[in-house]
Amino acid sequence: MAKFLILLGGDLTVTPRLLQQIEGARILAADSGMRHAAALHVTPELWLGDFDSSATMLADHYQHVERQVFPAAKNMTDGELALHEAYARGADEVILAGAFGGERTDHTFLHLAMATAQAAAGKRIFLTSGHEEATPLTSGATVFDLPDGALFSILGFDTLTGLSISGAQWPLNDVCVPFGSSLTLSNRVKGELTVTLSSGAAVLLASPDDRSGADQAGV
Repeated sequence: MAKFLILLGGDLTVTPRLLQQIEGARILAADSGMRHAAALHVTPELWLGDFDSSATMLADHYQHVERQVFPAAKNMTDGELALHEAYARGADEVILAGAFGGERTDHTFLHLAMATAQAAAGKRIFLTSGHEEATPLTSGATVFDLPDGALFSILGFDTLTGLSISGAQWPLNDVCVPFGSSLTLSNRVKGELTVTLSSGAAVLLASPDDRSGADQAGV
């Protein structure tokens, strides 16, 4: 199995959990995502993008890394270009690191939506900032490796049907969650978290290190 790590331009906190998750991955950097390479102690095999947000110091330090340069006026973001390149190089699993935060909320949304679409097409894909991580939900049951007490929410992109949550402080059993509902926000892991979904597009957003207590019951 070929695992790829794509460095994106959002926030990234290096944690032992993150380092374990990316172990053995081949690495691509999308434009300013290259700034995370040093903190992770990695060197990407390819650096691509329009390079409109990469510092000169980065360019000098990583001048030996192969580049693919695209015009600023293009039909895809640098992150989407990197994702397509990872699949072209044989990726079976992709981790998008630096997928949240930063100055571009539209890019954060795009990363979540893009990952959800890829998961619906049968791709294994995962998003992380080190502090937060997101996994698209597909139909059927998904078991999560999250520590007891970790905060999580399920974010729906449309109406969710047949949603069940077990191994949580506030379980649910075969419910329909209308689009825009806050029902599935701010839950806590309590045992082995398993989410089952019949239909709908959603991601599970978790904060593995946040175990301070939920702000609301979510039910």
